[in-house]
Formats: sequence, C-alpha cells, structure tokens
Amino acid sequence: MAAVTVENPLTLPRVPVPDPMVDEPRKVLGVSNAPSGLEGEGFPVRRAFAGVHTRHLDPFIMMDQMGEVDYAAGEPKGTPWHPHRGFETVTYLIDGRFDHHDSAGGGGKIGPGDTQWMTAGSGLLHIEAPPEDLVISGGLFHGLQLWVNLPAADKMIAPRYQDIKRDKVTLLTTPDGGALLRVIAGSLGGHEGPGITHTPITMVHATISAGASITLPWNPEFNGLAYVLSGRGTVGTGLRPIHDGQLAVFGKGGSITLSATDKPDSPTPDLDVVLLGGRPIGEPVAHYGPFVMNTTAELQQAFEDFQAGRLGVIPAEHA
Repeated sequence: MAAVTVENPLTLPRVPVPDPMVDEPRKVLGVSNAPSGLEGEGFPVRRAFAGVHTRHLDPFIMMDQMGEVDYAAGEPKGTPWHPHRGFETVTYLIDGRFDHHDSAGGGGKIGPGDTQWMTAGSGLLHIEAPPEDLVISGGLFHGLQLWVNLPAADKMIAPRYQDIKRDKVTLLTTPDGGALLRVIAGSLGGHEGPGITHTPITMVHATISAGASITLPWNPEFNGLAYVLSGRGTVGTGLRPIHDGQLAVFGKGGSITLSATDKPDSPTPDLDVVLLGGRPIGEPVAHYGPFVMNTTAELQQAFEDFQAGRLGVIPAEHA
C-alpha cells in the first residue's frame, strides 16, 4: 500500500499499552463480510457496514472500500455531480489520485495518503473524479469513503472543506515498533490527528507487521470498529480470526487488541486495518440516497431544495 510509511517506526512517538485492570479489553461482538458492488460511474466498492445494526455504527452511516483495482488506460471512473445534506464525507486515498470540486467553492487534488473531508451541512453539490491524465494512462486505485453523521443541531451548518495532506497525518507506533499508526482524526493515546470534526470521532489507518500484536487505548465513550483492508489476523483478546473485506465490531471497554498472522511468505503479510470510533449521537436517522436527516419531512425538504436549486449550482467552469 502506498499510504504514508516510514523506514523505522521506532523513530516515532509510541502509544503506551493500556493497563487491563484500568482499561477493560473490549470483546468482539461480531465479524461481518463486506459485499461487493458498484458506485458512481461504475467503480467497484465493498460495503463495509452492510448487515451491521445501526446501534453499533452511530455516528457513522456508511463506509465503502473503493477498489483495490488496477485500471487499464481509459477505465478510471469517478462520480458525477450529486447533492448531499446533513452529514460529512471523508475520502481517504491509499493508491491513485482523485479530484474534488463542490458548489460551495471547496476543491482539491488528493494522492496516496491524503484525505478530503467535506462537511455537507446545509447542502451542496460535489463531484469526485480521477484526473484526466490518470484516465488516459490507467493505474492502481484504492481508497475509502466514510460518511459521518451530524447531530440535529449541526445538520444545517455552512458547508466546509478540509484538504488533509499526507505530511499532516499524525504518525505513531507501539512500544515494540510492530505497527505504524496513522491518526487521521481524533485522538489516540493523547496524540491528535489533523481532521477537524463536528462529531467526536477517531479514525486511524494501522499497518500491523506480520506476527505483531497491538493493544491500543480506546475512548470508552466511543464505539469501536475495525475494517480490514488487506491481510489476515485476529481481533480481540479471544483471537477471533479476521481477513480482508471483514468488519469487526467491538463491545464496551477501554482498549482494543488486534494481531497480524505470522505468514511472511504471504503476498500481504501485514495486516492493514482502519480503526473507527465515535461518540454515538443517539438521534433518529432518516437516510435516503445522498441525504441524512432526522425525519422523513426533512428528507422531503432536502429533495425539494435540491430540485429547486437551493443546494447550489455547478460552477460555470465545470458545467
């Protein structure tokens, strides 16, 4: 994977191992498989949260693993212009490049290890697409898009765009250097990530070396999710097996444990996993298509506002 790496993780700040007598280890409530599908103009995705009850996901709405796919020349695809209201989209790229433009003036280019954080809030139109030169040449594409809900009080805030470059991501390791921890948002062991969030969350991309095990402190007020991008290993102190395309849901507690299988001859010996946690909002969710609101009446209003052009217009240079 081409996300941020370092030659020697032991040069990084270290996250201390939690005391199990103080920070109770979280049990694994379940492991689910992410089914495959198509999104946007037809790029392949895995639906990471499919089949998982919303009580385990709040404040997260959905997450797609985009790719991993090696496009031939002319094949790279994106999404056409479309609206959003009531939540935030987080696009984290591991391989490839993507362009973003929106009707609120936000926009930028991301490459491996970069993140685009868009707060849709009261509503806007946006587009995500591979740059023209990548469409011509083809190439490897791999990333994630996460939807983070906004509480009712923040549903109609002004849109905001954050461009988080790879050199701004907080890099950490474990005491033995067995893992590289990339903190994109929130806090891990007292170290803050660069993403500014309305809803308190933690998002970490961890690469665990073959044969290594990690136990990380985890905010007891947050839920706990671990989605495997590649590799094989175990989750929890009960060593429950897990592999690529699977999501582990953790129960309550103050720490989470993951291990990578010791198979150095594997094409993906490391365990690459995205760790997510957030403070549950605990409000009704009305979700349909590109809108996430609290009531069906608010959903209807969102569609009416979109159709009336009140969510913005496509900028002239992109029309």
